[in-house]
Amino acid sequence: MLNEIPLSRPQTPLLDQVNTPAELKQMDPEQFVDLARELRQFLLYSVGQTGGHFGAGLGVVELTIALHYVFDTPQDKLVWDVGHQSYPHKILTGRREQMLTMRQPGGLAAFPCRSESQYDSFGVGHSSTSISAALGMMVAARQQAQDRHVIAVIGDGAMTAGMAFEALNHAGELDDNVLVILNDNNMSISKNVGGLSSYFARMWASRPYNFIRAGSKKVLSHIPPALKAAHRAEEYMKGMVSPGTLFEEIGFNYIGLVDGHDTGRLIEVLQNIKQLRGPQLLHIVTQKGKGYEASENDPFGMHALTKIEAKPKRPQGSQPASPTYSRVFGDWLTDMAARDDKLVAITPAMSSGSGMDGFAEQYPDRFYDVAIAEQHAVTFAAGMACDGMKPVVAIYSTFLQRAYDQFIHDVALQNLNVLFAIDRAGLVGEDGPTHAGSFDLSFMRCIPNLVIMAPSDENECRQMLYTGYQHTGPVAVRYPRGKGPAARIEQDMQMLPVGKAQLKRKGHTIAILAFGSMVQPALAAGETLDATVVDMRFIKPLDEALVCELADKHALIVTVEENAVAGGAGSAVNELLLQRDFQLPVLNLGLPDTFLQHGHVPDMLAAAGLNHEGIVSASSDKLARCNIPARVPHASAE
Repeated sequence: MLNEIPLSRPQTPLLDQVNTPAELKQMDPEQFVDLARELRQFLLYSVGQTGGHFGAGLGVVELTIALHYVFDTPQDKLVWDVGHQSYPHKILTGRREQMLTMRQPGGLAAFPCRSESQYDSFGVGHSSTSISAALGMMVAARQQAQDRHVIAVIGDGAMTAGMAFEALNHAGELDDNVLVILNDNNMSISKNVGGLSSYFARMWASRPYNFIRAGSKKVLSHIPPALKAAHRAEEYMKGMVSPGTLFEEIGFNYIGLVDGHDTGRLIEVLQNIKQLRGPQLLHIVTQKGKGYEASENDPFGMHALTKIEAKPKRPQGSQPASPTYSRVFGDWLTDMAARDDKLVAITPAMSSGSGMDGFAEQYPDRFYDVAIAEQHAVTFAAGMACDGMKPVVAIYSTFLQRAYDQFIHDVALQNLNVLFAIDRAGLVGEDGPTHAGSFDLSFMRCIPNLVIMAPSDENECRQMLYTGYQHTGPVAVRYPRGKGPAARIEQDMQMLPVGKAQLKRKGHTIAILAFGSMVQPALAAGETLDATVVDMRFIKPLDEALVCELADKHALIVTVEENAVAGGAGSAVNELLLQRDFQLPVLNLGLPDTFLQHGHVPDMLAAAGLNHEGIVSASSDKLARCNIPARVPHASAE
C-alpha cells in the first residue's frame, strides 16, 4: 500500500521486462502479484509527472495483466470503456516510457487512440460505447470469416447509460462470441465477494457446466415442459447467489462475482470463457484506487490529479485566487436556490466537476445526479418543467452532444423553462478532442426558441445564469473550463437585456465582435489596431441593431469565438449582414475545421490564431487583401 505519489522513478525490474503482451506471456504467472505491485507504482509515478486519471486504472491492474496474458491482443480486440482505466493497458503495450509524455503536446493521449497503437482497438473519451463497438468488431470478423475474440470492459458507472443496455440487448439477439466484463468498482450493483458466489463463478465459467447447460437444453427442447422446468431451476439457482438474472434474460451467460484483484482466479475464469460460445458477461469486483491509500479512502475525489509541482508561496497580503467558472456556477446555484424553492439541479454524473457539491450538500432534496445518462437528464428536466419546477441542467459541452435529440424535441419544441449551464465550452487542453467543447454554438444556434449566452468574465457568467433562469423558455449559458480574467463578482443579481451586446471600446476601421472567452484577447487586439470591440454576450438572439450600426461605420467586421467557425457565432453575423444587404468584408476567426489534439490551452489558442497576436495578424492581413488602409492606433479608449 502506497501512502504518497512517488516523485522519482520506482525500481520495476519485472515491469521493465514487459514491452509487449507477447513478453508478458513468457512470464511465470506466479510473478504477477509482484508485477501488479510494480505496475501500480509506475502508474502513480507517471501520472504524478503528467497529471491525469489514475483511480480507475489502479483498480484494473490485475484484470489488465490477465486479459493480455489470456487473449492474443491485438488480434483479439480489447475495447475499454471511457478510457480512464486504460493507463495500465498503455504501459503493458509498448508505451511504458512514453507515459511521461501523457497529455503533453505531441505525447500520448489521455484515452485509447487508434492512431497511437495497434493495441487500442477503439478510440474513446465518453462512456458506455464499448459494448456497441465490440459488437461491431465481432460482426465485422464474422463477415470476413476471421476467428478472434472481442472483449469489452465497462465500469458499473458506464453501465447506467441507456446505450450500454441497447448494445446488451442487441448482443443477446446476435448470439455470437463477445465477452463483456462488468468492472464493478463502486459496489453499486454487487454485494461483497463471498465463497459461495466465487464457487458458482468458477462453475458457470467451466466447460462441463456449459456443455451440460447447452446440451441439456438441446435435448429437452423436444420436451417443452421439461425445458421450461430446467430453465426455471437454472434461473432460481443463479438468482439466489448473483445479480445475473437480468443479463441471462437478455441472452448472456452470466459469470460472477469474481475478485478482480486475484490474478490467478481471473486467468482461470478467462481461460474457461475463451472456450465458450455465445455472449458472456463476466462480473468482477475491484477497488477503485487499489494500492494507493488516499485514493482507496476517497475514490471520487482522487479520480484524477494534476501534475505534482512545487507550489509557490503566496506573498502575505495577496488576494485569494479567483474562482473557476464551475465554482461561479455552483455559488450562483446555491444562492438562487435560497431565493426560489422551485429550483432543482440535475447533472449526468458531473456534480463535482460542475461545482455542485456545495449545493448538493445544502439542498439534497433538490439535487439529482442521474448517473451517466445525458438523454435521460434532459428529458427528466423537461418533465419537471412541465409541472412548474425550474430545472437547471449542469452538463459539459461534449456531453450535451449525446442528448441533442432530447434538447430539441423534449425541451425546445415545447418551449420549456430549462436552463442549461454548459461547462467545458471551447478547448480543454490536456484531455484532448474527445472532451473539447468545439461545436455547441454550431449545433445549438439552429434550434428555435433557444436563447444562447457566453460570458466574458466571472461576473458576467453569474448575471447570465440569473438572466437565463428568469427567462421564459429554454436558455443555454456556455462557459469555458478553468478560470476567467478574475473580474470582481457582484453578489447582487441583475437581469441583462436579452439580445443586447456591450460596447467595450470605440475605434475606427475595424469592428471586432467577440463572443465569450474571446473578449479579453479581442480587447488587447483592439488597442493595437485602434479597433472597435464589442462583447456580444448573446449568440442568439444577436444584437442586430448594433451589428448593423457597426457595419455601417466600419470597413471590416471581425468575429472571434472559441467554437468551430462552421455554423458558429460568426456565421450568425454573416447571415444577418447578407439579409440586410451589407457589402463589406467580414473575417470569421474561430477553431479550425479539424480535431485539435491535446496540449496546453494558451498554446492551442495561439496556434488557432485566437490570441492577441493572432487576431491582430489576421485582421491586418484582411485589411491588406481588401486594400483598406490601416489606421495608426491612438492612446485614448472608451
